[in-house]
Amino acid sequence: MLIPVQWLAEYVDLPVGVTGAQIAADLVRVGLEEEGLYGGDVRGPLVVGRVLEMTPEPQKNGKVINWCQVDVGQHGQRLSDGTAQEIVCGAHNFAVGDLVPVILPGGVLPGDFVISARKTYGHVSAGMICSAKELGLGQESDGIIVLSDYFGAEGASLEPGDDLIAAFGLDQEVVEINVTPDRGYCFSLRGVAREYSHATGARFSDPGDVSVEPAQAGGFAVELADDAPIRGVPGCDRYVASAVCGLDLARPTPAWMATRLTQAGMRPISLAVDVTNYVMLALGQPLHAFDLASLRGPIVVRRARSVEQVKTLDDVTRSLHTDDLLITDGGGGDARGHRVLAIAGVMGGESSEVSETTSDVLIEAAHFDPRTVGRTARRHRLSSEASKRFERGVDPQLADVAAQMAINLLVEFGGGTADPAITDVDQRAAREPFELDLHLPTRYVGVDYPPERVVAVLEEIGCHVEQLSTGTVSVLPPSWRPDLSDPTTLVEEVARIEGYDTIPSLVPAAPGGRGLSHHQRLRRVVAGALAGQGLAEVLTYPFIGESRFEELGVASDDARRQAVVLANPLSDEAPLMRTELLQTLPEALRRNVSRGARDLALFEIDTVAFAKGAAAPSPTGGTMPEDSTLQQIRDAVPAQPWHVAMIASGAVERAGWWGPGRPVQASDAVGWARSVAEVAGLFGIAAVADTRMPWHPGRCVRLLLPRTSDEGEEWVLGWAGELHPKVIAALGLPPRTVAAEVDFDVIAELSTDRVKARPISAHPPATSDVALAVSQVVTNASVETSLRTGAGEFLESITLFDVYQGDQIAAGQKSLAFRLTFRASDRTLRTEEVNTARDAAVRQVVADHGATQRD
Repeated sequence: MLIPVQWLAEYVDLPVGVTGAQIAADLVRVGLEEEGLYGGDVRGPLVVGRVLEMTPEPQKNGKVINWCQVDVGQHGQRLSDGTAQEIVCGAHNFAVGDLVPVILPGGVLPGDFVISARKTYGHVSAGMICSAKELGLGQESDGIIVLSDYFGAEGASLEPGDDLIAAFGLDQEVVEINVTPDRGYCFSLRGVAREYSHATGARFSDPGDVSVEPAQAGGFAVELADDAPIRGVPGCDRYVASAVCGLDLARPTPAWMATRLTQAGMRPISLAVDVTNYVMLALGQPLHAFDLASLRGPIVVRRARSVEQVKTLDDVTRSLHTDDLLITDGGGGDARGHRVLAIAGVMGGESSEVSETTSDVLIEAAHFDPRTVGRTARRHRLSSEASKRFERGVDPQLADVAAQMAINLLVEFGGGTADPAITDVDQRAAREPFELDLHLPTRYVGVDYPPERVVAVLEEIGCHVEQLSTGTVSVLPPSWRPDLSDPTTLVEEVARIEGYDTIPSLVPAAPGGRGLSHHQRLRRVVAGALAGQGLAEVLTYPFIGESRFEELGVASDDARRQAVVLANPLSDEAPLMRTELLQTLPEALRRNVSRGARDLALFEIDTVAFAKGAAAPSPTGGTMPEDSTLQQIRDAVPAQPWHVAMIASGAVERAGWWGPGRPVQASDAVGWARSVAEVAGLFGIAAVADTRMPWHPGRCVRLLLPRTSDEGEEWVLGWAGELHPKVIAALGLPPRTVAAEVDFDVIAELSTDRVKARPISAHPPATSDVALAVSQVVTNASVETSLRTGAGEFLESITLFDVYQGDQIAAGQKSLAFRLTFRASDRTLRTEEVNTARDAAVRQVVADHGATQRD
């Protein structure tokens, strides 16, 4: 929201000489953050110029510049022919005869950019023809400002040489603030002035105190016919219609109004449009002007029908939804409300647009349901100045006030006559007060707010307060604050008005038993372990498109295609939530490679999402849903397990004077995946050859954690290996890229026991080798797991040092040789203890896998 300081001063007493920076600082105290300061930094001759000649000149670099001769009146300098200013310009959106802003040598643009005559493109350019961005009038630039378009009819009176600093309001400061969604009333000078008064104590003069003519019978007929309100709330509960006849809309908008609109970021268009925009900026109440002569029958406010369309003022024909609220009349049809005039609270239609030939207008000032307007604006991707205000909540008391202010302005500057018959259809529901414990702010914030001060603050922001009992009051919030709906919101207001800076920065002591969960601690441990192996952690957006499954080669019946579909995605190209981290992580690798990185190893720890068949119900607001409804909502929440994924390309060991390097291999991905389990205290991870997209069919393993014979099948932890060449080509990854993905939730569930550090023993170790013959279908890891289970507390490590398959053992079997290392922390183990532990380990393997011990 752009706040012209001079305009703000009409509604609140500003100190003499106050700067925009000080105003912004005062507004920050009440929660309105500063976004920028504009104005007052353009100096020197900024004047009107008329383009006399412009000659396009192509350059060697392919650019075309315009060599212009510009009449700048009495400011002209004697150049080649002594009559015109010669200027080089790279823009092409203006023509000979146009009036344009020209800053001459000696002038200064925002950023202390000093203008001087300089040689460029083979000419001496004595000045600059300016865009809105260059003058600090906006963040975007559509090319050079053509003054007749920018100022509308007012621009026709400009002459070459006229000063533009005052015309643009560049001698006045403008403060830009960020308005949060709950503070919609600050989308107006009225709201900001009130907040400045709260911050500084300055006297506030409400611009809404306008004398309103009493409604008389015979006004334009209006019907509120919403037969499908959303959650029982009517789309429109108040509609004020007032006519002004005999207007001359060809008259120019007053210069002061055009300047204020420009400073507030709105381009002056015509008198009728500018007046409605001016009132909206002043009060926060959007208005709309209809060409009265084009209206037929009563105005009917109703919901759209399924097949209806409307061509809006942006020249787009839109298909309407049955939730859209419309302003209609009977034009062209027999039924009431047949023709669509506007999408209520969003944008008007072309059928009743006001033009320069319009002499009679009907001013609409209505109060629309925020939910209805917000949904419609998002559905049609049509955010307007009106919708931004309505969806945040507009003061319903302002409708007649805003209409009267617009009528007064139109009569004064358009020469019309106000129709004494005013329509005001008011069906607003009565607002109900609620109780507040005056000690609640102190308990919630931790600062002592005396009850009498709490009452004073609430009355200061416009609440009506009545004493109920000692320490309890009844509060009715002001009509312009729909966000104040319960005691908690009033607590926030007390803290805000009293000053957030008065709240001490003390961190409360956490009660006993709190801290990181096992899952959270384990995530940190895993991240540290992977980073210690040279991988860099990244965070990718979890949104994908349907095409990603095809690129990864995921089969049509694969469970990984059960993705959650977003109702309102950030991008139409990515409407799904990922079901694997490897659906988004490769993009981070590709992007870094495209920017020059060659040797990369990345990892990500985050959630994925799997859709459920049941859809969540939508309970009505205002009451607590039943337990069965809450359970249905919980059941419909997508499963969101945590995963860990790794991806790498290039060299894992770089070459140098120390020797040759080594490219990353599938075994590296397997090792990283194993380390995720091992730092969680899970050992004996088996790597079994497997085929699963997106991995290479011959370089992919399934990672398993063996169970004992009575526990059933192994736990599947994930997959690792080299990516499939087709996947690498589809995603634009380097050749031989490797990757792994592990189900972190399974690892966290299996590692419920904390991994405890063991003291380093000063006593010597004892080793014992065993050779065991088992079936070839038994994994090496499962044998290791059985040895660990049976060996007992003295076992320090197990190493598989030999695997034999040959004619010295039975067909279909293999021999596995392990070295078992035993050590005690407090003494040297005896030979009998070592042999007992070794024999127990062997018996466990025999029991689990039918192994036989070899000599």
